[in-house]
Amino acid sequence: MRKLVLLTVVLLVVMLLLTGCLPKEAEPRSTKAGFLQGVWHGWFAPISLIGEVTGLGTTLYEANNTGFAYDLGFYMAIISGFGGLALCRRRRRKKNKD
Repeated sequence: MRKLVLLTVVLLVVMLLLTGCLPKEAEPRSTKAGFLQGVWHGWFAPISLIGEVTGLGTTLYEANNTGFAYDLGFYMAIISGFGGLALCRRRRRKKNKD
């Protein structure tokens, strides 16, 4: 029980630290978000969505980006994350039927 509480606290702290890397509302910056930042923002899209809905000043998508490279990274991360979950579910269902 104590390990579960400690694990939960550590997980919450890590998640709070990583929210600093989420896309913010449009800010003028000298550098634009590229491919790797697109991948990062795609991985944390569910957390960004929660932050956007609750009004925490985050956005789902970085407005100041390089265009195609950012889009490619963003969508690759989203598809690989959610698509990977679907493949795991299918494998488990097939094993349970046998």
